[in-house]
Amino acid sequence: MPSAHDLTAPVATPFEGIWPALLTPLTAGLDIDIPVMAEHCLFLLRSGCQGVTPFGTTGEGPSFTVAERMAAVDGLIAHGVPAHRILVSTSCAALPDVVELTRHALAVGAHGCLMLPPFFLKGVPDQGVIDAYRWVIDAVADRRLRLYLYHIPQVAGVALGHSVIRTLKDRYPDVIVGIKDSGCDRAASLDRADAFMSEVKVYVGNEPDLQVLAAKGSPGAVSGIANVMPYLVRRLVAEHDSPNAAADLQRVQAFLAILGGYGMTAAFKGIMAHLHGQPGWRRVRPPLVVLNDAEHTRLKQQMDAFGIDTATS
Repeated sequence: MPSAHDLTAPVATPFEGIWPALLTPLTAGLDIDIPVMAEHCLFLLRSGCQGVTPFGTTGEGPSFTVAERMAAVDGLIAHGVPAHRILVSTSCAALPDVVELTRHALAVGAHGCLMLPPFFLKGVPDQGVIDAYRWVIDAVADRRLRLYLYHIPQVAGVALGHSVIRTLKDRYPDVIVGIKDSGCDRAASLDRADAFMSEVKVYVGNEPDLQVLAAKGSPGAVSGIANVMPYLVRRLVAEHDSPNAAADLQRVQAFLAILGGYGMTAAFKGIMAHLHGQPGWRRVRPPLVVLNDAEHTRLKQQMDAFGIDTATS
């Protein structure tokens, strides 16, 4: 069984450890299933994760309204998830929505906020990215704000260049505390770590890079795989130089190879449905498409062959 630890203990800023990029369970009406979501959060925290990160890419964040996202965060807290162990993704296309979500996160006592650069309009220059972050930070105008920049250009279509990070850190030294690097470009990630790790902690979003970035001083990860294998992801950060790390990394790569045969989020949810015996986990909100029965059967067979023990994996 997962080991318990003190969830009331303070959380350092910037954070350490594993903060799963939460999947979002849905009801039959495709609304957020808050009790199931909270149950999943508490399982992850009992499994040694230091916190949770709702409404990022893995969590289908842009598919939900501001009101839905705020209600879900309130619901998680009401169901016993400590607010200071929630890193809220407040990314939206409209900056006033980002401000509203960010103010709400601060009001409930969340650990911090994760924010994408502006992600609808493409070809935005660095100055436009800087202006978007400044607009939000200046509008929130709250000394409690701790912001983690979210770099995932293959999804957002907008990258966080060195000049953007440097400018924001210089202007807001107490606000900008970390970067979630999901760029899936190891050379660029190592370069980013070399340039900024002493000032802005770089967190792994691409699990094959867990070991090499931990060796560079990365203190943790915001990880989708941690939804189903929290112990393995934690080991690759905390024990990156262990003799067993190579085998754990091979497990990560094999798992990703399975996911690559399907839509990523739909496959993650299909795995959750299989592991926990809860068919409702399969649901996704459009435009994502649920795995059909043949795909789900094949995925279950692959996962049975792969083998996951939820108490140790």
